[in-house]
Amino acid sequence: MSEFVTVARIGDIPEGEGRVFTVDGRQVGVFNLRGKLHAIDDLCPHQGASLSAGHLDEQGEVTCPWHAWRFSVTDGKWCDNPRLGVDVFEVREVDGEVQVRVG
Repeated sequence: MSEFVTVARIGDIPEGEGRVFTVDGRQVGVFNLRGKLHAIDDLCPHQGASLSAGHLDEQGEVTCPWHAWRFSVTDGKWCDNPRLGVDVFEVREVDGEVQVRVG
């Protein structure tokens, strides 16, 4: 299993927004949903747009900026067909840092 990697400081990701980071060669979107951090694969499986560039709503659904596919940041599921989705990664806060583990 891979190690946790520091990607940001607490406060670098404003509430209601996402940011993209490279972790172990993967593009990871980290989202701040009402003060809780969630990490998912940043690339939309439809055509590869950055999900962290999309709109995050109050229900925790991020909308792909290219074609409006919606994904839950809590479990990675595609909102229109929950049998499909993107990978979800562990995220934690340690000593003022945001850390993500992929693997």
